[in-house]
Amino acid sequence: MNRGGNNQYTNVKQGQDEFQFRRIYLGYDYNINKQFSTEFLFAAEDDLPGGDVLANNKLTAYIKLADVRWHDFLFRGNDLVVGLQPTPAYPYMTESLFTYSRPVERTITDVRRTPSYDLGAGLQGRFNSQDKSMIYGYNFLVANGTGARPQVLNVDVYKWFYGDVFVGLLDHRLIVDIYADYQRQHWMPGAHGHAYRQMSKLSLIWVDQRFTVGAEGFFNRLKQCEAASYSRGTDTLDGSATGLSLYAHANINGAKLRAFARYDLYDPNSKYDNSYYIKYAALYGVSTSYEPNNKETFLSAGLDYSPVPQVHFMPNIWYNRYEGKQAGLSGAAAHDHDLVYRLTFFFTFGKMYQNPAYSYYPYMH
Repeated sequence: MNRGGNNQYTNVKQGQDEFQFRRIYLGYDYNINKQFSTEFLFAAEDDLPGGDVLANNKLTAYIKLADVRWHDFLFRGNDLVVGLQPTPAYPYMTESLFTYSRPVERTITDVRRTPSYDLGAGLQGRFNSQDKSMIYGYNFLVANGTGARPQVLNVDVYKWFYGDVFVGLLDHRLIVDIYADYQRQHWMPGAHGHAYRQMSKLSLIWVDQRFTVGAEGFFNRLKQCEAASYSRGTDTLDGSATGLSLYAHANINGAKLRAFARYDLYDPNSKYDNSYYIKYAALYGVSTSYEPNNKETFLSAGLDYSPVPQVHFMPNIWYNRYEGKQAGLSGAAAHDHDLVYRLTFFFTFGKMYQNPAYSYYPYMH
């Protein structure tokens, strides 16, 4: 029924089974000197049902990161980063602190295609209190909004503005993170010409060597980004998407055996009016990630067996429930779900990639 987006299990035949590469990274970090460093990353990612494939349907890699960092730019603790780099949206924070975001499922905003990497220029600051019991900082980025794709110059282009501030309290165990972004979608004279998306997000996370619990909630204003059809035609309307993600992981037998779970609630448009409008459709580039006619409830849970620190076997379940928002629905269109049983195998080699130098990551997990 074309629900859930291309990085979920929509359009997969019932009862299907597969051995699948979910994600492959190959990168290299290099310190030029004490003042400059670089990072470079190839990635191949199989986002169902398409993915990063060639014309002959073979999996291929693309350049995901390629940037230069100027440490202590202008003043101590402030870095200038230029190039294709992680965005402030979640890679530095919630994605790293909830260890299972990458191998098991993307964060709630990543599923909705808020970029995890983009080409631009950013400022990042990390600072400690005098007694080092508190860490705080910021991350600001102006970028193309096209991820790894080059900007198309023969059409209107709108930059993506990202901003994030955080504080880690109680010896860095309690982390409070506030994020916001903005990008125009369409900007022409007229009643419906000014369209944009603007996300605000709050994350609260408790991090310990034995367990982590966290909550991540967002509100995304989709100004003039919804087309709602009714008996006499179509109206262009504002949308309002909301999401809440709760997650936890804890040690059962030290770091060798752990349990993890996550629960998401997602409403693509809290302003949905099914008493007057028949069906909604999303407009423009990024807003089309917010398919407006179905609420979703997501659950993921599993175990992580790690015989050595860099090798993980993770049996888990992946469940997503759909609730149709149109009036008069019945059967699968009104209520349906996807359920997948998986055994995820995850490993790293070389340096400990799960603790990259640019992340705020107070404990190894």
